Amino acid sequence: MLKNISPCISPNLLKILMEMGHGDEIVIADGNFPAESHAKKCIRADGLKIPELLQGILDLMPLDSYVDKPVTFMMPDQGIGRPKIWGIYEEIINKEYMSNTPLLLERFKFYEKAKNAYAILATSEDQLYANIILRKGVISLE
Repeated sequence: MLKNISPCISPNLLKILMEMGHGDEIVIADGNFPAESHAKKCIRADGLKIPELLQGILDLMPLDSYVDKPVTFMMPDQGIGRPKIWGIYEEIINKEYMSNTPLLLERFKFYEKAKNAYAILATSEDQLYANIILRKGVISLE
């Protein structure tokens, strides 16, 4: 055990976060996302939901401050409203990164972007359109 690391952060996930460099991206995928077929590296987080993982990751990893939108959400198909889970994500993200507006990508564009991510974290999240991409930043010396 280590201190101050969320218990939802597995050794494999911690290793991936450490390996990632500035500008690398990680996808936190819901249970419907084709993670294994799209991932260069897939980390299983079975039984876990995205909000707790998002908080655990952001406690360890800074978002990229050199781009306008270091967070990407998967847009729902037409006719489907705004996913409720987005509000939870925004609350978690905005605690540290004030008013960070995510990039919204259509589902198939999101899939293409995900294929280029450093890793995909496959969760058991059951909310639809709950997928999110985080772009890693740098640790400030200040």
